[in-house]
Amino acid sequence: MSFANKHRIDAQQYIQGELNSTIKHEFINGEVFAMVGASAIHNVISGNIFTTLNLHLKGKPCRPFMNDMKVRIADNFYYPDVMVDCSKLSPNMYFVETPILIVEVLSASTKSYDKTFKLQEYQRIPTLQEYLMVDQERQWVELRSRLDDWQAQYYEMGDELILQSVGLKLSVAEVYDGIEF
Repeated sequence: MSFANKHRIDAQQYIQGELNSTIKHEFINGEVFAMVGASAIHNVISGNIFTTLNLHLKGKPCRPFMNDMKVRIADNFYYPDVMVDCSKLSPNMYFVETPILIVEVLSASTKSYDKTFKLQEYQRIPTLQEYLMVDQERQWVELRSRLDDWQAQYYEMGDELILQSVGLKLSVAEVYDGIEF
């Protein structure tokens, strides 16, 4: 993420700017930050999780979103890699406010940010039940759940985890399908 704007703007200006922008930006405390592109491994991991969630949730009221849908927390906006929301869709919907599950694929440059600042921000979402962080440099998954008071549970190759928010058993092998380390 890089600094894109030195002038503070409000949330409405940000949303309007995003509709006309060719790149994505996160909006934090009145400041706009450009998002950098993701690696092929990052995209494969996100795609694997999205596909599994999409198939699992077919015909149910909740739906997964990929990295182009924003989540709003107060007047801040973030682009999670994958998230699940159960609210009613509207034609002019460019962000959600009530996700039950958020997934971030960790990279060397964002790992610390995702595990600290974003974790604290996401915990502010009253509807959020789980936050899944997936390492792209090794087969390592961290799950934090509101039911467990946000205590970390770790999983590696050969393990299965249960995403209680959506009632899905997910193997670490499924998360990393198609990737060789």
